[in-house]
Amino acid sequence: MAEREPARSPEQRKQDAIDRLEKEDDAWVATASADGMPCLVPLSFVWDRGTLLMATRRTNPTAVNVTPSGQAKVTLGHTRDVVLIEGTAEIVEEADLPAESGEAFAEKLHWDLRGRPTWVYLRITPYTVKAWREANELAGRDLMVDGTWLA
Repeated sequence: MAEREPARSPEQRKQDAIDRLEKEDDAWVATASADGMPCLVPLSFVWDRGTLLMATRRTNPTAVNVTPSGQAKVTLGHTRDVVLIEGTAEIVEEADLPAESGEAFAEKLHWDLRGRPTWVYLRITPYTVKAWREANELAGRDLMVDGTWLA
């Protein structure tokens, strides 16, 4: 068995998590319907103004599920290097989206949804962020609690 790397400091874990949020394009997004039926989908995102900005068709379960609960979980990475985010999710219509956010989404993802009324943006505002690689990082994995970065 390979020797594990030492546990990262909270400050390093936070920086690594932010780097991933800024550089990665895709994440797993979990929502639940009003009757509790889970839905897990991959969505592309941009880290915008301290939130994850995503998009989906307004009729897809993810968009429908956001309306009643306002909750979502987002995961980046694989099981041995994960960033787990719990957040408040909201539908943002194109007319309500700041122009800079629409431009950032289109530029990063090479996908411009402006002018496509069958699509909506999802904005997920994190209230908890956890990050860990191995068992030696489980203690102290909380990087954000109640919307406040700890490190």
